[in-house]
This record gives sequence, C-alpha cells and structure tokens, in this order.
Amino acid sequence: MLKPHSGQLFLIALLALVAALTYWLDARLTPPTSRPDWRKEHQPDTLVDDFEIRRLDAQGALRYRLKAPHLVHYPDDDSTEVTTPHITLYRPTGAPLTLLGKHAQVSAKGETVFFPGQVDIDRAASPVNQAMHARTSNLTVLPDAGLASTEEHVHMTLGASELEGTGARIDNTAQTFSLLAKVSGRYVAQKATP
Repeated sequence: MLKPHSGQLFLIALLALVAALTYWLDARLTPPTSRPDWRKEHQPDTLVDDFEIRRLDAQGALRYRLKAPHLVHYPDDDSTEVTTPHITLYRPTGAPLTLLGKHAQVSAKGETVFFPGQVDIDRAASPVNQAMHARTSNLTVLPDAGLASTEEHVHMTLGASELEGTGARIDNTAQTFSLLAKVSGRYVAQKATP
C-alpha cells in the first residue's frame, strides 16, 4: 500500500482551493444572463392539429362538441386560440345548434368561447322547428350553459322567413333565438300539416 506524501496532499488541496475560488469569482463577476421568462411573454406552449373536444352532462349525454383543424395555447394567460372552430350544442330534444367561425378565443377554463368576426349559426329542421340559419359577428358562447349572445347586426332565415336586427340572445336549452333591437323582416307562416 502506498503512503500518501504530505506534499502530494498539499498540492491536491491547493488545486481544489484554486478551482473553487475560480468558480466563485466567475459566478460573482459574470453578469446574469437575461433570459426572458416564457411564462410572461405571449408565446405558445402547445400546438394541436385536427382535434375534437366533447363535453358530457352529469347523466353522460353529449352536451357540446368543439372541432377545429388548429389550436394554440398560451401559458401567460392560459388562453387558447382556435382556427375555423365548429361548435355543436346538443339538447335532449330537437336538432342541435351549430356555430362556425374563422377564429375563436377560448377562456382559461373553457367556460367562454368568443368568435371575433363573422360566425354562422345553423339548426337543421325538425318535426317541431323549421331550419334556421343566422349570420352575425363577435359572438360570445357559454357552451356549458348552452347560451350565446352578440351586440352586432344579425341576419336570420327561419324556413322561408327573413329577419334582421341588432343584438341577439340564444338559449339552446329553451330553444329560443331573440333579436334585441331594430328588428325588421318578412315573416312567412309555416303551413299547417293535415
């Protein structure tokens, strides 16, 4: 067995001390790098293509569905932007209501979907309702509640009738579509079935 010489131990200790001092001086004299905090900038952290989200109610029935070809999530405000969103709002009876826009912004917890710009609203005909199509802009949707609203101009066709007005409130559960102001149009009564 080799005996360590005191000269060798001293040299090793001196080298360790010099290395520690060099590291300490480097840390003290080098300015910290100014890397931006990605959580404070509005930069995406998630990109998703061709997705579909389905939400069920407490009984397991489909409440709504959101489909789109592209989704971008931002961590700074936990918001989501969706390209060409297609939302379908279901109800226990009657045809579902579909909403289609070029873009949508989804809030942090998904409770609000905002369609900036043009949005098309459709409901297929059913035994109790005529087919309906409406076009508006800047529509705010609360998908869990089945509600939507806008303060903008609305053009609507209901069967052969045409209506337009300013502002609208939509309640998918109650199956109502209310125009709020400056309503005008041409109403064609639905023919009674024998």
